[in-house]
Amino acid sequence: MLLLISPDSVEEALDCARAAAHLDIVDVKKPDEGSLGANFPWVIREIREVVPADKPVSATVGDVPYKPGTVAQAALGAVVSGATYIKVGLHGCTTPEQAIEVMRGVVRAVKDHRPDAFVVASGYADAHRVGCVNPLALPDIAHRSGSDAAMLDTAIKDGTRLFDHVPPDVCAEFVRSAHEADLLAALAGSIKIGDLGRLTAMGTDIVGVRGAVCAGGDRTRGRIDARLVAEFRAEMDRQARAHAAGAA
Repeated sequence: MLLLISPDSVEEALDCARAAAHLDIVDVKKPDEGSLGANFPWVIREIREVVPADKPVSATVGDVPYKPGTVAQAALGAVVSGATYIKVGLHGCTTPEQAIEVMRGVVRAVKDHRPDAFVVASGYADAHRVGCVNPLALPDIAHRSGSDAAMLDTAIKDGTRLFDHVPPDVCAEFVRSAHEADLLAALAGSIKIGDLGRLTAMGTDIVGVRGAVCAGGDRTRGRIDARLVAEFRAEMDRQARAHAAGAA
């Protein structure tokens, strides 16, 4: 399982760089602009410069509307700025067909520029609260659009969590559906260290966190703490070993 950490500034990216041995992907976002709020191109560039070269940089392009051309341009901007993982929050898409249209534009824009870039179609576990596409449709949306991964997050950051909206057994089905479509499965949404056993058991490929590794557990006002990143990774590794031993 890969650990994706989301700094929102160059200063926090430096904290991630200090903890680089404990994480796999540095994800650039702007939490005050939403769950998958997009940061500025120059912030992506600056973070790419300070993060170790062997650590991929991911960038969100926002909780996007159903405007395929606009979103494709935003995604191209992110990859040109140095991100190799491009995440799109399908906030304004109400049907799978709309979501597929948006993601096909993103895939073409990104991969025409950089074929080895990695495109992530992201939906929301609490989609019922914001009126967007059913989160369980994401694996099919990602597959049909040519994306590389399907992701679940939460749209409204009000203290509710991934498993409050999509129970663990349903998340496990999401992961299975993604794997059957030859996609990676990513889960986020106020993930806590105590969730890692269940996430490991269901075969999650990427776990995305911010609040869990910020001071005070506060994703907006807290700053990423390298010590908390190391503790989170240690528990990930412990759960992986326990799962492997149980499967042997």
